[in-house]
Amino acid sequence: MRPLPPMLLVLLLWCAGLGAAAQFGKISILFESLRASYGGNGEVALGLVVSIVGMVGLIFGTTAGLLVARIGPRRAIVTALAAGAAMSALQSLMPAYPLMLATRIIEGASHLAIVVVGPTMIAALAPEARRPLAMTLWSSFFGVTYTILALIGPHLAPTGLFLGHAAYMAALAAILALTLPPDPRHRHAPLGNLLARHAAIYASPRLAAPAMGFCCYTFLYVAILTLLPPQTPESHRALIAAGMPLVSIAVSLTLGVRLLARMSAVRLVQLGYAVAIPGFLALWLFWGQGAGMVAGGFLLSAALGIVQGASFAAIPELNASADDRAAAAGAVAQLGNLGTTTGTPVLAALLASAGAPGLAFAGVALCLAGVGIHAVQARRRAG
Repeated sequence: MRPLPPMLLVLLLWCAGLGAAAQFGKISILFESLRASYGGNGEVALGLVVSIVGMVGLIFGTTAGLLVARIGPRRAIVTALAAGAAMSALQSLMPAYPLMLATRIIEGASHLAIVVVGPTMIAALAPEARRPLAMTLWSSFFGVTYTILALIGPHLAPTGLFLGHAAYMAALAAILALTLPPDPRHRHAPLGNLLARHAAIYASPRLAAPAMGFCCYTFLYVAILTLLPPQTPESHRALIAAGMPLVSIAVSLTLGVRLLARMSAVRLVQLGYAVAIPGFLALWLFWGQGAGMVAGGFLLSAALGIVQGASFAAIPELNASADDRAAAAGAVAQLGNLGTTTGTPVLAALLASAGAPGLAFAGVALCLAGVGIHAVQARRRAG
């Protein structure tokens, strides 16, 4: 079989990312439908069906980066897609709660492998001139998936959605097994002391910088998407809920890509955080006013969309080898899950206790932290 053009392979890997995002999204969309089957186990147990996939990434994200570097990215992503297909097929049977939870844990490992391999292989395959576009495209996979699922999910029964996801993942596993370049031979380097390897990654200003900056983004973005629509006047609620993720995707794929051709990814992350600060201040100023909250929310989405794409572009910009990129992507997965897991409950508590000023203060503080983290790491790299 003739090799496919590099950007077509990039597109196929992005499609694998859509499947990985759907491992989260399918349960979120079906949450109320699944209550009938699993709600008797309690609300915490039901919520665990959603969140346990992210917990796997939170615990094992950096380890996954090390393992991918050891076994090879092609083998890792094909195996992960096949495992994800099998778990979705099993979930379509609506098994007993313990088995459903076990399938979600395996899906967590599958999801983690895909989100580590995806940016690593894309950075290697994309021509240098198109690498910013390719990395920004990859960064959009969560937002695109949730938009698609929001449109089709309500029209499908749980069994149909699970089986459709299984077929999608199985098809991609087969396609990528046939089209991705083979893994390099003799990659079986010892993992060594995992704690020491983790410490080395987070001590490195090149390996850790994309992840540390990205953590501030995930802490803010998912929480804002969750908390703002219910606080917006009803006349503008649907607009802000549907518009924010679309604005984020559109700006990152257009303006974000153009800016990456003119400045470093790290500088662009800092610029995105700086522009997000007026967005939080606008929310505070116009809190409770529909049009003002929509404007503030859209400005935030645009700025954080820039941060999202540039954070992934920083992985190959700061790390030249495939092994280093896999390690950096694992750290991004780990700290990204830390931000996603903690951001919404923390900001929800602040909003409940301190109102709009508390939310704005936390948002500005996290944006300044994102700028500062990258400034410190840049000085360490220069030194």
